Amino acid sequence: MKDSVVEEHLYLAFSRQYRDSIFPLHTSISLFLLSYCDCKLFKIFLVPTGEDVGDQCVTKNLLGDLEVHLISRCQLPVVVQSCSLPAVLVKDGKFCRAGLSVVLRHIIQKTYEADPSKKDVLELLGFKKTCLKACAEVSQWTRLCEISIPLAVERFLTASPEHCQAIPPDILQFERKLGEPVRVHNDDKIRRQKLQQQKAGAKAAVPVLGKEATEKLKAGEVNEHQPPSLELSVAFSKLLVQEASDAVNREDPHIRRTKTSDLPLLDHIFAEGLYFTVADLVLLPCIHQFLVSSKKQGKNLVNLPLISTWYRRVQEVPGVKKAAGKCNMELLQLPELMSVPEEQPQDFSSIPDELEEENEDSHFIGGPRPTMTKLMENGIEAKFSPHPCPNWTLDWTSLPSAVSPGEGKMSRERALRKQQQLNNLVAAVTKLAKPGDVIVDFCSGGGHVGIVLAHMMPSCQVVLIENKELSLIRAKDRSDELGLNNIWFIQANLDYFNGTFNIGVALHACGVATDMVIEHCIKARAAFVISPCCYGFIQNTVKFKYPRSHQFKEILSYKEHMILCRFADQTAVQLPPERRLIGKQCMGLVDLDRAWAAEEHNYSVQVISMEPESCSPKNNMFVGTPT
Repeated sequence: MKDSVVEEHLYLAFSRQYRDSIFPLHTSISLFLLSYCDCKLFKIFLVPTGEDVGDQCVTKNLLGDLEVHLISRCQLPVVVQSCSLPAVLVKDGKFCRAGLSVVLRHIIQKTYEADPSKKDVLELLGFKKTCLKACAEVSQWTRLCEISIPLAVERFLTASPEHCQAIPPDILQFERKLGEPVRVHNDDKIRRQKLQQQKAGAKAAVPVLGKEATEKLKAGEVNEHQPPSLELSVAFSKLLVQEASDAVNREDPHIRRTKTSDLPLLDHIFAEGLYFTVADLVLLPCIHQFLVSSKKQGKNLVNLPLISTWYRRVQEVPGVKKAAGKCNMELLQLPELMSVPEEQPQDFSSIPDELEEENEDSHFIGGPRPTMTKLMENGIEAKFSPHPCPNWTLDWTSLPSAVSPGEGKMSRERALRKQQQLNNLVAAVTKLAKPGDVIVDFCSGGGHVGIVLAHMMPSCQVVLIENKELSLIRAKDRSDELGLNNIWFIQANLDYFNGTFNIGVALHACGVATDMVIEHCIKARAAFVISPCCYGFIQNTVKFKYPRSHQFKEILSYKEHMILCRFADQTAVQLPPERRLIGKQCMGLVDLDRAWAAEEHNYSVQVISMEPESCSPKNNMFVGTPT
């Protein structure tokens, strides 16, 4: 193990203790992962949400062999106070990671960096290390694992008996997810192997499981009535660092000639598909508490056959039972799950899938002219306010090299355009800011905006928020080179930042992210300077519905608004001038809708074109101030 790993502080919320779990469940999940990884790299603090929580508030056996300290909310470092927990802070107090998925992924990466022999821990991040990487606002799967199921289980556990009769819809959604066909990166190869296994009469080799699973297999408790599936062979062969191809014989020629559309589909083995990932470790403490409570209430799990199978299977993964033991989780066994009275099965077809229904209509054909004409007939056209300072520019030649975007990996031409974009945003922020203000650079990327602002405005505190770790690390390195002391870095999804601030800024916030930034600024009653991007990625989400403003809603349907969004992306320089002009008009209409929506919350908003317009195909900019 490496000795040079810097200790970091991990802050976990604590509201109450419930049976063998700590609420919120995000804390139980974090502690379970630490136990599974056998990770002692963090100094752990429990942060009580109540005021009168003594030193004996948490039973020691729920913490396993982890040393945990209590700290009040007011004692937290200021940057951590601005974030939802769990959160991790590095020693210099400037770089914070917040939100369950970000923190869990960081624990996994730190564990592997400290001990590269723990390759099984790194595998938890999944193919291309993307498991739970997408933010919950745009990924239904991340939202289900990170937010919906933990909250649903907490409500189920704390509800009065008369209010917890039905299985929570989010649990049913997970059951439905487990019944969907699996798609993996080597999908075609494994499906051909499955076809060969089926043709051979399911005589595939038995997978070599862990000791616990092997003993159960001999006792006839696992796969009692049929040989293990190819998917199970592949999943456990990977867990035990064996070649998945050992599970089947070489493909026959007729198997290789079979069309992909005729191949059998793959079944779920674990939560995300064939392979055990951090998603399984997130869900296990939640589903475990739900099953324990259901058993005490005498509920039958005939409605949840796939979840029951998944729950039993996860227990056979090496290290899971040991981690559960450390956390005092008494995992249920199959006989216990089956020995409950019968209950009427629930109809899965009644489970709503709002996003799918709402976005069904987003696949369309046709151009934007009918929609634009419809708006014009109602007196609505794209309109742009005059630029307040079109000739304002930073003296880039006099600035340290680390301030310039040219320090990043980009061409000279692109660096010049980036400087022109920054001139526009910095000019607008300069007119709004006053000493002592907190300025938040949302979707900060490599910190091009935030670093310039921190350097130019030493009397202001600048906060960079970005979900991509590598981008934020590059920004931190540039800041350290400049010796900036008025800057913080937060790796988190936007929803996990809840601090107060005076100005929000974002350069090319992608798709719905622009609306998320505007929402954050409105909640904080902060001014905002935002340049949108990726209009084609806009779609209805759990939180945002389009059109945004009352005026547009009265005229346009969701489908018509999506037509504007798709054509607003048609502004690339290589396109014909007429097409770029239509794209610019569509951009203006989409942003006018956003501006009017903000004005409904007592804001004054101007939509401005950056100068020069050639600085970017996406050259619109909002400047909004509370009235």
